[in-house]
Amino acid sequence: MSIWILFKLIGSLALLMFGMKSMSEALQKMAGSQLRNVLQAMTTNRFTGMFTGAFVTAAVQSSTATTVMTVSFVNAGLLTLAQSISIIMGANIGTTFTAWIMSAGFSFNITDFVWPAFFIGLLLIYSKNKRIIGDFLFGISFLLLGLGTLKATGTEMHLESIPAVMDFFQSFEDNYLSYFIFLIIGGVMTVCVQSSAAVMAITMTLCSTGVLPIYLGIALVMGENIGTTVTSNVAAMTANTQARRAAFAHMFFNIFGVIWVLCIFRFFINMVCGMVGYNPTAPNPALLPFVLATFHTTFNILNTAILIWFIPQIEAFVCKVITGSKNQEEDEFRLKFIASGLLNTPELSILEAKKEISNFAMRCHRMFGLVNDLLTVTKDEEFNKLFSRIEKYENITDNMENEIANYLTKVSEGHLSDESKSRITRMMRQIDELESIGDSCYNLARTINRRRKNAKQEYTPEQTEHINAMMVLVENAMENMETMINHPDSQGGHFLKARNIENEINNFRSHLKGKNFEDVNAGKYPYQLGVYYIDYISECEKLADYIMNVNQASNECAKNR
Repeated sequence: MSIWILFKLIGSLALLMFGMKSMSEALQKMAGSQLRNVLQAMTTNRFTGMFTGAFVTAAVQSSTATTVMTVSFVNAGLLTLAQSISIIMGANIGTTFTAWIMSAGFSFNITDFVWPAFFIGLLLIYSKNKRIIGDFLFGISFLLLGLGTLKATGTEMHLESIPAVMDFFQSFEDNYLSYFIFLIIGGVMTVCVQSSAAVMAITMTLCSTGVLPIYLGIALVMGENIGTTVTSNVAAMTANTQARRAAFAHMFFNIFGVIWVLCIFRFFINMVCGMVGYNPTAPNPALLPFVLATFHTTFNILNTAILIWFIPQIEAFVCKVITGSKNQEEDEFRLKFIASGLLNTPELSILEAKKEISNFAMRCHRMFGLVNDLLTVTKDEEFNKLFSRIEKYENITDNMENEIANYLTKVSEGHLSDESKSRITRMMRQIDELESIGDSCYNLARTINRRRKNAKQEYTPEQTEHINAMMVLVENAMENMETMINHPDSQGGHFLKARNIENEINNFRSHLKGKNFEDVNAGKYPYQLGVYYIDYISECEKLADYIMNVNQASNECAKNR
């Protein structure tokens, strides 16, 4: 084999991978944010989730893009674990479309169609409105050119006439050990090049030249199915527990499929060959790319048909394998009621948003409890761990505000009564104030952290007593706020109680500010410690103001029901 042919082989693979990447990116740009909307809205049950995953993957020609996007949605709390599993199953079906494109490329001289596509793509690239279409044409043209060059190079190499190559493949007997070895080779190759399409092209080249027997070729394809799951697992390594579970479910899906196919390997392959009209005993190399594409599609469809009924069990299994502490579960952002898109009835959508706001308030209350715990922590390791949790909760409150606000905005675009529109306006105010509560809790934690790092002494017993008293008042305000959100029928007494607590906090803050000025002048504690002390007290009063704003919005919502 000359060095020139080797470079042509490597270059054609590089061209194929670049074309695949360019085509996929162009398709994703054309689809835009609609892909995200589809993934979020069309997952009401396991079957719609599966079809959604298949459609999106076929549309963007990248199962990796779909699975990584799905994992990121799980990480953001926009999809549940069960929804992500059904989408990933569909993605495995959608990705088989690529194999059919490649099999077509091996069946005739597809490069004849490449040059006009390059010319049209070049014209479109210089057009402002059609540039993305031009990028797509260039991508698919490079893909097909790479395929054509790979096929021609494989034929030019005459591998079937090289004794060393033939001896290598013939050294593997027709048994399960050989299948397993080629399965591992396929997986490792896919992990190395990060492209199952490239490995599929290599497999088709080897099979179509008559070098690689069909059974070993299909073992390579099965290895590719496992190797391609590594990308989503790598992407999920820095994500939360649920996202890592979603990525692991992707790997489990393909490993399970490989195991049951291996149990009936020769029977299953012979069945696939019969579907294409290929006779393994009298090989026709021209049909082998279609055999591989048919196997890839049949394997993923049957595997999905089996496992789609067991999504709850798969969810339970991956949760056992990838465990998360109770604190980790609490610290994960997950919408509970509006993750599946808008309901058919806008009025019911408002009810679901109300439930989510109640969940939002509960999160804020829990965050305040963490701040209270932070006051009493003495060990640095425990302090840093708890402070990190509070930072996560601050991000959670930001995300919840954005997602609920976007949802309510979509609901308001429907046919609503004036009363419902008014409720949405007040609910918008509620989530805005709840997010401010989260910010205020984080500010309290930061004040504690600054005092811990910079102050040379602890708070005096009297200061500690006053801080604890203020925290009790704010805790009472928090509890009353949750009651008003959850029980709109009993607003009157609770709203009066909210005003009384608010007045008590304001008066207490004013008293402590005056007393702090006197104590600093009297030399009871340093000025800087007094600054941290009053910053903390003042932030508690601001937090109480935000709570009161939520209460006012809740009271107005109840009056307009």
